[in-house]
Amino acid sequence: MAMYWKEITVNWGESDPFGLVYYPRIVAWFNDTEHELFRIIGYPIEQMIKNDRTTFVMGEIHFRFIGPAAYGDRILTTITLAELGEHTLHWNCKAKNALTGAPVSEGKATRVYARINEDGTLKAYPIPDSMKNALRELGDLKHLRPNSGATRLGAEDLTR
Repeated sequence: MAMYWKEITVNWGESDPFGLVYYPRIVAWFNDTEHELFRIIGYPIEQMIKNDRTTFVMGEIHFRFIGPAAYGDRILTTITLAELGEHTLHWNCKAKNALTGAPVSEGKATRVYARINEDGTLKAYPIPDSMKNALRELGDLKHLRPNSGATRLGAEDLTR
């Protein structure tokens, strides 16, 4: 199953003083994670729109807040492909504090692959086989490029 994660920092204004993350920010975290995944596998959303007049639009979302995330906290967002349909991607989404592992949010999102018509309307369109294959191969790590620099994580950091 395709899975991708991204570490983000909670920006000023994304949560209230008690660490309650504003719902639109939770959606944006997962949206940004998904867009980065598509860039990495060779399908940047902005290029799909510009070159092919296609994109993924949000069909349905359900997220719930679980625990706090305050300004400056490091959050690990994870999307896991639960189902790959002819026109749709169904993601399971989780966010947790990168330092403590405490859950922050979880939910589900359905994306619909669509063609942008000349009049600006959208029409569901079959996801190209090449894109489906890239998503299926995600578990094989074929999409990874050589590391651009050394990591400073020691083995003991990975076991926390």
